[in-house]
Amino acid sequence: MTPLLAISDLHVAYKAVPALSGVSIELFEGEILVILGANGAGKTTIVKSILGLTNIQRGSVSLRTDGASHDLRKLQTHQIHRLGVTWVPEGRQLWGAMTVLDNLKMGGFASDPTETRQRIEEMLDWFPRLRERQDQLAGSLSGGEQQMVALARALIARPKLILMDELSLGLAPLVVAEVFQLVKKVNSLGVSVLLVEQNARQALRIATRAYLLEVGHVVESGPAAELANKQSVQDIFLGGHS
Repeated sequence: MTPLLAISDLHVAYKAVPALSGVSIELFEGEILVILGANGAGKTTIVKSILGLTNIQRGSVSLRTDGASHDLRKLQTHQIHRLGVTWVPEGRQLWGAMTVLDNLKMGGFASDPTETRQRIEEMLDWFPRLRERQDQLAGSLSGGEQQMVALARALIARPKLILMDELSLGLAPLVVAEVFQLVKKVNSLGVSVLLVEQNARQALRIATRAYLLEVGHVVESGPAAELANKQSVQDIFLGGHS
């Protein structure tokens, strides 16, 4: 089976400091792939490299859509977006002084306006809480509600692949559980998900497969359920117990 996303021998540095050293990752259509690691492991650098936002020193990043393979190193970020890749960034990065509805409209900046309006209605049906708050300023929402806006905004463009960066960051435990259920719901639409997370316990419960990253290197990979039961993974990421 040909992967939807293939990263091979990826090397990225910020000035003289290596961030990724030979990372190789494959994501297949329809799966939830999680990349786990502590702060500074290089997780967000992988996401930014997929989006064309880093200076890649060596390696390849390719996306296969509609029967064709695209070298993402040769494309700009807006071109990668048009291939069907969207991003839910760390910290959500909403326009806090704009309404929920206006934030959602921004998700369709590259789409036909009529289709964007239709997709916004679908997302408001999907997230009834956002319909109630569509005229409210995004910055006044709770953390969980803001994460809903960020997810809905990323879905407006009908992506094939969504990159989700630290969804659980700064959220209360009950809200974290709700957000991870939303990830499963997004995936049920047929959207492939690359999830970058520090919350290993929750992420491994919903993921198909996982990669474990330490200081720019992949140290473990495999089916999520198998990795969750490995003692080495439990010791590093799960506090020594499952």
